[in-house]
Amino acid sequence: MSKGPWSAPVREGVEPVAAKYAADWPAWGHRKIHALMAVDGHPASASTVERAMRARGLLQPVDYQGERRELAKARKAAFADPPTRPNEVWQLDFSKYETTAGGIWRLAGVTDYFTKYEHGWHIAPTCTGADAIEAVRIAIAEAERIGGTPLASLLPVNPETGEIRRIKLVTDNGGAFARFIASRPELLHIRTRAKSPGQNGVRERAFGSFKYEHLYRVHEQIATVEDLYREAEAYRAVFNGIRPHEALGFHRPADILHNPSLHPIHKNQTRDLVPEA
Repeated sequence: MSKGPWSAPVREGVEPVAAKYAADWPAWGHRKIHALMAVDGHPASASTVERAMRARGLLQPVDYQGERRELAKARKAAFADPPTRPNEVWQLDFSKYETTAGGIWRLAGVTDYFTKYEHGWHIAPTCTGADAIEAVRIAIAEAERIGGTPLASLLPVNPETGEIRRIKLVTDNGGAFARFIASRPELLHIRTRAKSPGQNGVRERAFGSFKYEHLYRVHEQIATVEDLYREAEAYRAVFNGIRPHEALGFHRPADILHNPSLHPIHKNQTRDLVPEA
């Protein structure tokens, strides 16, 4: 019997296609590339795509994926009973970014825990209660745009009390921001515990994806706040409508938002749903 190396016809047939997808989406690992290929009609197993990308040196660094999995574990532990529908838990926080012209900006954004949907950005040089309020207003406007009705009408009603089931808005803000939330009957303010970033894990992890998958790759093109906003919105469109999320069964946030039954939590899947959202 002859010794290897032996040919790998399946991998070799998939390799050019996988390389093209990996070139189009260089920040994504083999699972997301496999999901995109499957949606576009390129049948191949995830392991074959992994081998094809490995042959071309296109796999993500192991340490990078390890860091993301640690964040995912913290996120999973944040809720004893994870949300099971959209508009049940929203998470808000800030992230800092410095443009090439030297400006330091704070991005505030609200993400939906269940769908991972990004509701939009408020970008300012500060991270005050007023900035947090503006980010929530943007999120409410986006939810109402999608739903085509006031936010309160999108929320289920408790059959015992007749009251709407308010969205739990998780933040680390207090003061004037808390008073604003108290004025909104659709929202219930939940403050994270000190030194407990895992309680806002979906928000933190999405910011990480935003920076590693997009901002750091186009950094030289971001000189002004207008540039930053343009790139933030460009990535939001990709994140919500194109990027497969492993925690969503490789669906997109927009898919789950419009059809919550697609979420793996409703498919009786017992596998770990968190590793690479």
